[in-house]
Amino acid sequence: MDKEVEPFCRALPKVELHAHLNGSISVATMERLIARKPHLNIKHSMTAIHKGQRRTLDECFQVFKVIHQLVDSEEDLLMAAKAVIREFSEDGVRYLELRSTPRVETNTGLTKRKYVETVIEAIRQCKQEDVDIDVRFLVAVDRRNGPEVAMETVKLAEDYMLSSEGIVVGMDLSGDPMVGHGKDLLPALQKARNCGLKLALHMSEVPCQKEESELLLTLPPDRIGHGTFLHPEVGGSWSLVHKVREGNIPLELCLTSNIMGKTVESYEKHHFPYWYKLGHPCVLCTDDKGVFSTSLSQEYQLAASTFGLDQEALWILSQQAISCSFAPEAIKQQLEKRWAEHPLQLTYSQDSGAKRK
Repeated sequence: MDKEVEPFCRALPKVELHAHLNGSISVATMERLIARKPHLNIKHSMTAIHKGQRRTLDECFQVFKVIHQLVDSEEDLLMAAKAVIREFSEDGVRYLELRSTPRVETNTGLTKRKYVETVIEAIRQCKQEDVDIDVRFLVAVDRRNGPEVAMETVKLAEDYMLSSEGIVVGMDLSGDPMVGHGKDLLPALQKARNCGLKLALHMSEVPCQKEESELLLTLPPDRIGHGTFLHPEVGGSWSLVHKVREGNIPLELCLTSNIMGKTVESYEKHHFPYWYKLGHPCVLCTDDKGVFSTSLSQEYQLAASTFGLDQEALWILSQQAISCSFAPEAIKQQLEKRWAEHPLQLTYSQDSGAKRK
């Protein structure tokens, strides 16, 4: 790999659109959380999957259950969320959409409303502290909790979309893909769309979701998470591919997550190049940077080394992610301006001018 790619990817201004809050907590922050709760006897190995290790999706979801034990109060959540935001900023991420499912913790008095308000407060505090990043929040529907809870979550998201001054911009559909069926959640997702919330839906994460994906595409979603098995060669269909392409629905692609979660056999066999070569909008994301021991800079490096992308291609990927975001148009324009004025872009402009001469 080009020895200049690593520093380039760190310096590159980036957009992160698929980051689960609890899965993005770093080892350093985990140490602080574990120290607060020694009685739980939780070890670091229980909260992250390290390089070279692979786990089934079910084993990955078990990791989240452990993390939830550590983040069970407003104080824990505020500290963790602020740390995650700062770390993304330190990695060169200039626009971030965090997603998380509101939870109830009876032992600490944490309610779903307090959960959402605490994440919003963390975002506001980081802004007040001049952390160099614009952050928005997607309220997540966990498919495991069923249609009634999904509808309650939509109402919660709608309330905060109207009262958070633009911080809450959409909804995520996630959770164990082997549990439940999208048809039961369709009314809630339709309600969310009707009230103005953007939809980022995990789709075709496992091979058996072909029928569900066809159904969810009728909404349609504004972005698709993973989309691993949309293509007919891996259990999807040309109909799914056609609908995604026809709607120009961006894909949130998470290389390391898919490999470590065993939904993709190897980096070389990832579905990124299939969509990328079609010119379809693809956004590189981390999914769970803490759990999978990665960063967005590392995901860009992986794309470069695995698929032969040069620095210009990486720049274009990063810049095009702005238009795939759920940011208000005014914010998108500010981000475009920031990218245009970035030293890396100015270097490209100078190089292009030199070549023309």
